[in-house]
Amino acid sequence: MRTDSGRVIDLRSDTVTLPTEEMREAMRTAVLGDDVFGEDPTVNRLEEMAAAKLGKEAALLVPSGTMGNQVALLTHTRRGDEVIVEADAHIFHYESGAPAVVSGVMLRTLPGRDGLLTADQVEAAVRSPDVHTPPTGLVCLENTHNRGGGSVYPLATLQAISALALARGIPVHLDGARIFNAALATGVPATAIAACADSVMFCLSKALSAPVGSLLCGPAAFIARARRFRKMLGGGMRQAGVLAAPGIVALEKMVDRLEVDHANAKRLAEGLAGIPGVLLDPARVQTNIVIFRLAPPRTAALVVRALAADGVRALAIGPAAIRMVTHKDVEAADMDTAVAAVAQHLGADRPA
Repeated sequence: MRTDSGRVIDLRSDTVTLPTEEMREAMRTAVLGDDVFGEDPTVNRLEEMAAAKLGKEAALLVPSGTMGNQVALLTHTRRGDEVIVEADAHIFHYESGAPAVVSGVMLRTLPGRDGLLTADQVEAAVRSPDVHTPPTGLVCLENTHNRGGGSVYPLATLQAISALALARGIPVHLDGARIFNAALATGVPATAIAACADSVMFCLSKALSAPVGSLLCGPAAFIARARRFRKMLGGGMRQAGVLAAPGIVALEKMVDRLEVDHANAKRLAEGLAGIPGVLLDPARVQTNIVIFRLAPPRTAALVVRALAADGVRALAIGPAAIRMVTHKDVEAADMDTAVAAVAQHLGADRPA
């Protein structure tokens, strides 16, 4: 089978989204200045909007979520510190070893359930003062959790981790690349989620569909220090209003529609779960990420390759694990097409 008219259904990531026409027009007409001098009015407006969206004092535009996370680590920690993260965290798996190279910190990885840690786990991992061990300098959480299948932290868990970290004098950074997905999925305001962390990074270029950019949000003094580290890492972007303009549209127009992505992901998960040889509990799909596993002897790489030949793109994230992510550039009917393609390549005429 192939998709009709040769159309490609790209479910590899929500980073493949293209900017809307309104975003393109905003880029064309953006009022510009030199952002390194603090003189780009469009960047300044976006940073003010982002800070307000998360209830923080200030925000900093960075080119990518990885830079936002790494600037946060640089700002919070000292060389030789230990940073607590979940074992499948983006900071650990997908940021090219930057914590060690850039900040000179160690990562203490803890196994979570669907990528989520408990307060008891974090508390047990905090180091006691000892010249033989690295001091715990930071706790990093991820919400939603990418490799956890778009899982969302319960607010009570975030609050408990925040409270224990505060009592120990340890800051908390939230990799909130998809924080608005988390907020819509739980009905908890993004400000309440962000209140559980000293700093928060979120992405404009994932499901919010802007072409480039992420925001690091936090206290004004923290962001002032982070601005220096952004410059150190090459993130001074001069007339960056052309990138900030679609980000403003994203925050104004694209947040509420994330519910459509969640509904499509649920539809996709329910369809996939009915295919013999697919291991997936659709009840655990909370946002726009669907991860399913293949029963032996199928391998993810071969199935992903076969799907691509049929115009359905997915991502192999392990020997038997495949990820599909919904976004604004796919539709409900595309979910059914993707399910049918998986069923065919697993030798099933249709989902059971």
